[in-house]
Amino acid sequence: MIQKEEGLKRHVGVLGLSANIINIIIGSGIFVLPAVVAGYMGASSIIAYLFCGLLMAMIMLCFAEAGSKVTNTGGPYTYIETAFGDYAGFVAGFFAIGSNLFADAAVSNALINIIASAYPVFETGWLRFLFLFVLFYGMVYINVIGLKQGIGLVKFNTLIKLIPLLLLIIVGFKDVSIHNLYFENLPTFKTLGETSLILFFAFQGCETGIIVGGEVINPKRTIPKAILVSISTVLVIYVLIQTVSQGVLGIELTNFKAAPLAETAKVVMGNFGYTLLILGAIISMFGYMSGTILNSPRIVYALSRDHVIPIKALSKIHKSYATPYIAIITYGTIGFSLAISGSFEQLAIIASSAMLILYLGVALSVIKLRKTDQEHKNGFKIPGGRIIPILSIVIILYFLSSLSKNEMIGTVIVIGILSLIFWLIKIFIKK
Repeated sequence: MIQKEEGLKRHVGVLGLSANIINIIIGSGIFVLPAVVAGYMGASSIIAYLFCGLLMAMIMLCFAEAGSKVTNTGGPYTYIETAFGDYAGFVAGFFAIGSNLFADAAVSNALINIIASAYPVFETGWLRFLFLFVLFYGMVYINVIGLKQGIGLVKFNTLIKLIPLLLLIIVGFKDVSIHNLYFENLPTFKTLGETSLILFFAFQGCETGIIVGGEVINPKRTIPKAILVSISTVLVIYVLIQTVSQGVLGIELTNFKAAPLAETAKVVMGNFGYTLLILGAIISMFGYMSGTILNSPRIVYALSRDHVIPIKALSKIHKSYATPYIAIITYGTIGFSLAISGSFEQLAIIASSAMLILYLGVALSVIKLRKTDQEHKNGFKIPGGRIIPILSIVIILYFLSSLSKNEMIGTVIVIGILSLIFWLIKIFIKK
């Protein structure tokens, strides 16, 4: 059962929460995405962005309603636990933690790999180890000493990562050729669906950004507003980036899958532009790391707070800094261990499907909370009755059906292991 927050302070407003969400969503993907999407749909790629943005907006409306009603720290875990109980919350919480940990490990390695491409000394050895250590525990320290410091870093990173993208859009429009954006036929629904499946993952991150619900000022108003602002901002930036890169490079765009935006900037602004976008990718990855290490440990805290995992220390709040410091240190340590071992790679596919399952749980929780829980009747309500939550469920099931047989089997095995752990913990607590 969800417990009352004790010790956390509400410091995060609409701007801070919006920056937090945007920072997580716009990660490293946008720096390679245009070439991948163009490979599927050519000049009609923008349709896929609009289509996927609409689908994601419906799912995020479910997050907005759930987040305005269940205002404790924990994000999707808290919504699902409130609606469906301890077992569903336990599985959702660990899926969220696991997915974020593997993503952190992947992004941190991608970050140092980019640096190593320029400075090979970072490829292996103690310098690579030291870089990852400073990266993870530097983030841990900033987020332990206070939420304001953590959100301040997120705001700064969000602004810095957007500057090269906005500069590319503004300067690049003069070199856009209308001919490169012309297409004769609309894409088939099958092609649109396949492309949207890829883009769907590029729009993920809102679920992580709203984990700090227990530290948000007036969450019933702030969370829906921040979700609307962030999703709209991301969609506009994605569409403009695709328009500029497609309009400048044309059919050549698909030849630059490693760094399409850097190649676009090279045409528009020369070598300076290329370097700027490479730095932008590094900053974006760094920003992603700062955002996840701010947010994800709050799930660990919430699981301990609600006695879902029997380790009371993880829910301790620092007396001076008012942060869940042990949860933050624990999360950072596990993330660092995965990053230096590289053992996360074989589980990356399961991490992707985990987010889809979380989205499904949140959409279902909206319907359940409306029907059964009088305590959570107030707050934001999606217009149109159950139409949006039901459409969201159908969309998510469609994406889940597109997973391969091995991905489905792996996901079922993970759920089975988590179920066994949950019941063993229950037995342990009873004894």
